[in-house]
Amino acid sequence: MIDFAATKSLFHIPKGVIYLDGNSLGMMPKSAANRAKSMIEDEWGEMLIRGWNDAKWMAQPERVGNLVARLIGAAPGTVVMGDTLSIKVYQALASALELRPDRKVIVSDNGNFPTDLYMADGLIKSLDKGHVLKTPNPEDVESLINEDLAVLMLTQVDYRTGRMHDMKRITDLAHKAGAIVIWDLAHSAGAVPVDLTGCNADFAVGCTYKYLNGGPGAPAFIYVRPDHAKTIRPALSGWLGHAAPFAFDRDYTPAPDVSRMRVGTPPVIQMTVLEEAMKAWDGVDMADIRTRSIELCEQFIAGVEASCSMLELASPRDPQHRGSQVSFKFDHGYAVMQALIARGVIGDFRAPDIIRFGFTPLYIDNGDVDGAVKILAEIMETKSWDQPKFHKRNAVT
Repeated sequence: MIDFAATKSLFHIPKGVIYLDGNSLGMMPKSAANRAKSMIEDEWGEMLIRGWNDAKWMAQPERVGNLVARLIGAAPGTVVMGDTLSIKVYQALASALELRPDRKVIVSDNGNFPTDLYMADGLIKSLDKGHVLKTPNPEDVESLINEDLAVLMLTQVDYRTGRMHDMKRITDLAHKAGAIVIWDLAHSAGAVPVDLTGCNADFAVGCTYKYLNGGPGAPAFIYVRPDHAKTIRPALSGWLGHAAPFAFDRDYTPAPDVSRMRVGTPPVIQMTVLEEAMKAWDGVDMADIRTRSIELCEQFIAGVEASCSMLELASPRDPQHRGSQVSFKFDHGYAVMQALIARGVIGDFRAPDIIRFGFTPLYIDNGDVDGAVKILAEIMETKSWDQPKFHKRNAVT
């Protein structure tokens, strides 16, 4: 069993803060600042360009990819890091569509994070081959899985409500219909157990600045099933996805594995911070994380519903159908969240009316949950949220 007090001690926690927003940006590991400093001073500063070889910068995308792979049920050598999640969505979808050239339907759902849908829409327009994107309600996705379906592209955990798709069941249904499946694990990696190999998923993508604590702008990852990795054509055929980048061939030859999904120069400083952050996961079993997450979420829901009757639970009540977050609805949810943040309880708001709280067992404990519930109850009881300064919208909500 994980010693959660020990993992909590690994993170820098600002005084007076209860941080329930790790599902948007994870906390900083205490060792991250020193590791970044040493990378900048000792590697970049002293090694200069030699760092690509001597500090093994060039191998970082695969090396860190293997660290992430363990947490998402992927085999070594099937995950590579780099670029942003939007880029990885584009890459996965473009390759997936080429695997089903005779089909034109892409299905996602209207709870998917908007950037996934934007990237799909942009790709469809660029291809101009008659593809259509369908976005039913999450619970209606299965009704659109048929022999017309080319690609099913879903985020496992809904960013607004935490509703969780049954990955194994849906992947099986899509494969029986002959479709390719892409999973976005932005709210899954480091939050819930994932078994990409067991589910036989075709592609998966995700970010590392949420539950993996890689810091703002941390690089994204992409998983490609090994049999696909040997044959798919990378839509973004960048030089570092080439089989021999430093041969400087005029023509593109893709790498023989998932490395073909590399595009450009990796963000070494940011990836070094992520690699350091991944040390917090040494010896951590995702089953233990899941058990603890459910405990904390259930405690929070019970506390809020007992003291804040004006808030409506927006997340699934059954913890087996919910990720590691809890959302409540309130007409003035934005103002409530700003009032909470002013009191040191940091969550976030998602339009139109959702206040959202993430539960990250590596550094959140039962005392934090009780403290957050108490402050939320006081804010709701006194209506202290109803002040002009809390209604003023910031650029980031």
